[in-house]
Parts: sequence; structure tokens; C-alpha cells
Amino acid sequence: MKNNKVELIDLGLIDYQTAWDFQEQLLKKTTDQKLANKQNELEEITSNYLIFCEHNPVYTLGKSGKKEHLLLSDAELNDKGISYFAVNRGGDITHHAPGQLVVYPIFDLDHFFHDIHRYLRTLEEAVVLTLAEFGIITGRYEGYTGVWLDADNEKARKICAMGVKCSRWVTMHGLALNVNNDLSFFNHIVPCGIADKAVTSMQQELGLQVSMEDVKQKLNNHIMALFTSEESK
Repeated sequence: MKNNKVELIDLGLIDYQTAWDFQEQLLKKTTDQKLANKQNELEEITSNYLIFCEHNPVYTLGKSGKKEHLLLSDAELNDKGISYFAVNRGGDITHHAPGQLVVYPIFDLDHFFHDIHRYLRTLEEAVVLTLAEFGIITGRYEGYTGVWLDADNEKARKICAMGVKCSRWVTMHGLALNVNNDLSFFNHIVPCGIADKAVTSMQQELGLQVSMEDVKQKLNNHIMALFTSEESK
């Protein structure tokens, strides 16, 4: 039986490890239930969760990333009070900090569609639609994940990074949308492994601070609409 209902969980400002552990708990709960259903011919419905949060300053490196894309030594990280994690998502290195909206969907794709590329494109579309409501016109950059401004010219700059993991068609990790965060932290990495492109934020593009609650509400609405529409089934 399909279940395209999604439970929103807002963790607020939380350290990266705690949020990662929480994701792993929900992932295990869902995959364990799916395995039990298969082994015991049960029909227990699994749940879908959408986690919103912000993180204390941290750099995270995905499975396909290179450690040399972090331009700080361990001592320098220590001095600046920035954590570092090598994680089990796709993608390269990125940065999280207060003022950036981080979104972790723990979705059982059995309820939606079996297509990771479509899943990524759907998340990107939700971000594109959200930013459009603030008057920020964005799109995709061919060959890269995430959401970009001016992707068709030399002014290309990234506003939303993405990296996911999928186990038994259950997702974790997700996206990071730059809202009001300090972009100078990106100077200490090669963001997403792309050396020749800039990073931007909603605040930088609009020239003013943006309501995080407003962004959350709009992004949640678009994610829910895209994943629960008839076309998504």
C-alpha cells in the first residue's frame, strides 16, 4: 500500500553528528520494517519524514569527494571552531552553518517512484520554485546537481547543494540552501569540488536578510506538492 504522506520535523539549530544519528535511526526504522514485511509477508506501512534544521559550522565530505578540497589543516579547523565529517552521501565537500537551511528527506521511494535521478531533480525543482517566490530566478547546471543562478554563462553561482544516500529505496541526507549564512566559510574549501564557480545566498542576491520561517514554509509546500501529486506516483 502506498503512503505519500510526509511528517515534517523541524530540529532547529543542531550539531551535525546529532542530526546524522537521528537520520540513521529513522532510516534503520524504515528499512527494518521493509525487511520484516518482506520476510514475514506483512503489510505494515512505512513512514516518510522531512527534516529541517540548521547546523553549527561544519564541513562535510561525500563519498566521491577529495580530502584535498578542504583547504584547512586540522589545527586550523580547531582554531576556527569548525567540525569536519567524512560522510556516506554522494557528492564532494560542502559547508553548513547557521543561516543555511538544511533539508533531510527520509523518504521510502516505494511510495513514490524508483528513480534516484528523478528524486534529485524533484528536490531541485522544489528549490527552484521556492526561490522564484522570492524573485530569485534559478535553474540547473548541466552535469551538476544542485540549483544555480546564471548557469548558462560565466557568472554561474550555486545557491543550493545536494548529496543523498539511498538504502533499500529509503533516502537520507539531502540539500543545503544558502539563505542568510556567512559565505566566507566557502573560501576554505573547493565547494562541491568545483573550483571555478562561485557560491551565493538568498541574502546576497536580494541584498537583505530573509525570513527563514518563510523559506521553510514555502519549500515545505513545494516538496509536499511535488511528491504527493498524481504525476509523482
